[in-house]
Amino acid sequence: MKLIRFGEVGNERPGMVLSDGSVIDASIFGEDYDEKFFDAQGLKRLRRWAATFSGSAPRLTSPVRYGPPVARPSKIVCIGLNYHDHAEETGLAIPREPILFLKSTSAISGPFDDLVIPRGSSKVDWEVELGIVIGRRASVVPESRAADHIGGYLIVNDVSERGFQLERGGQWVKGKSADGFAPMGPYFVTPDEIGNAHDLKMWLAVNGETMQKSSTAHMIFGIPLIISYVSQFMTLLPGDIISTGTPSGVGLGRKPPRFLKPGDVLECGIEGLGKQRQEVVPWQRGVKKTA
Repeated sequence: MKLIRFGEVGNERPGMVLSDGSVIDASIFGEDYDEKFFDAQGLKRLRRWAATFSGSAPRLTSPVRYGPPVARPSKIVCIGLNYHDHAEETGLAIPREPILFLKSTSAISGPFDDLVIPRGSSKVDWEVELGIVIGRRASVVPESRAADHIGGYLIVNDVSERGFQLERGGQWVKGKSADGFAPMGPYFVTPDEIGNAHDLKMWLAVNGETMQKSSTAHMIFGIPLIISYVSQFMTLLPGDIISTGTPSGVGLGRKPPRFLKPGDVLECGIEGLGKQRQEVVPWQRGVKKTA
């Protein structure tokens, strides 16, 4: 299944993309795509509902805002330096174990919302990443059972303010959590539609110029290991997001470094998961569009 959420910020409604490409309003199903939904075998129940009722559900025919395809999760766990070439471009050693950090859930935004430059910021950077959506509670999960806990996948742009992240002391979370710094979607896609998640093309462009072009095949730590590893340190709840790291091509790694400025257009995509587009605007003009 390919799921969306649409509507104004804070009032998103559940929807689905059907096999013929048409988009339906799934509100009549009666549940949002949140922790309660995933925990109560919502994907299985939604699939049964769609088999019977999707043909009579309202179609979306006019342009609508796409929100993040999963309602705000309890946490976003990110994996740092999970691609060999990205570690190399930053001048850091290849990690022996996954590097974990958290990103505030208030950073979540829709895939086409404006990206607002935070006040006092001058080093906003981009990071296209494969996001894993946890489908069922995971605590101390063996790697061999990790796949049982995957609900699906989506695109995460792990937007980062490098000055806040690297020059202000403390943990990376400060440079990762501004409003709008976690665009997600446009789709949440179940594993049966993706195939091999370790072999998906991914890309990112700024003003039409390709900055990142790689594949999830180049991850240092694979998806089952990541889920198992994270679950050793915290319980992953249904609907939680793990953002699995970015390949080379970030602005910080360029010589000289290149960062986003108002007027830039940021686009990214992952094979099978759609693509995002954000226009970069200064904070004075920015309207809060987190969800």
